[in-house]
Amino acid sequence: MTGFGKASCEYNGKTIVVELKSLNSKQIDISSRIVSLYREREIEIRNEIAQALERGKVELLVYMDNSSNGASSQLNQVMIENYYRQLCEISENLGAKMPENWLGALLRLPEITKTGTQELDDAEWAEVKQTLQNALAQLVDFRTQEGKMLENVILKNINRTAELLEEVKQYEAERIERIKGKLTESLKQVGEKIEYDKNRFEQELIFYIEKLDINEEKTRLKNHLDYFVQTMNEERSQGKKLGFIAQEIGREINTLGSKANHSELQRIVVVMKDELEQIKEQVLNVL
Repeated sequence: MTGFGKASCEYNGKTIVVELKSLNSKQIDISSRIVSLYREREIEIRNEIAQALERGKVELLVYMDNSSNGASSQLNQVMIENYYRQLCEISENLGAKMPENWLGALLRLPEITKTGTQELDDAEWAEVKQTLQNALAQLVDFRTQEGKMLENVILKNINRTAELLEEVKQYEAERIERIKGKLTESLKQVGEKIEYDKNRFEQELIFYIEKLDINEEKTRLKNHLDYFVQTMNEERSQGKKLGFIAQEIGREINTLGSKANHSELQRIVVVMKDELEQIKEQVLNVL
């Protein structure tokens, strides 16, 4: 969701500049600073942005750059007089001395200067709107490039997790035999002191081993990984959905860890969790 776009146009002796910056957000969140002449169109501007970007914390800046084109600007005498009267009243009410350079202070206040064009006509708005579209196009291109990079990073993490899942197989038979061996050895030590039902022991051993069986978790984890990749390949924005799938992947990895009872399997689970954390961090950047 991160991106930047900037575009400008020339109209009636002035340069109009539109800047857009977007960061991650669960929904569309637009903050704007728009030159007063175009504020009447702010709702339309916001709708254009929301339709084009869908999600993200967006900062919009629309301003005029008159420094390079010699556009005429004038001091707003009415505004200066109004500020001056207010300054005198405040000074008198507070018993404070008027600043020596009161004019310099007033000239730094908002709306002191004014340009020749004070009303927005349709031709100028068409230019501004096209400039906005150009800035949006730049931002979308930026996002697309960022998305391709994220896709490669996330796929690398997903593929590594799938490889780790394949490594689990080589330890499964050893793991079960080790569990059975430990239980049998412990029971032999007890059996020297007390007698026990061997048939009942076999039944309990089978039940215990079934509780530690991880085939179901492996199958679900593999399905989640495949579904994650499938969802990434869909054209519509799927960032939130990918976040939900990542949560399900985490649940299966945690269950594998709780059932592991094997040092190598625990190591694999730790590496899987590390890969998943990287996936979750990157998914926050996805629309």
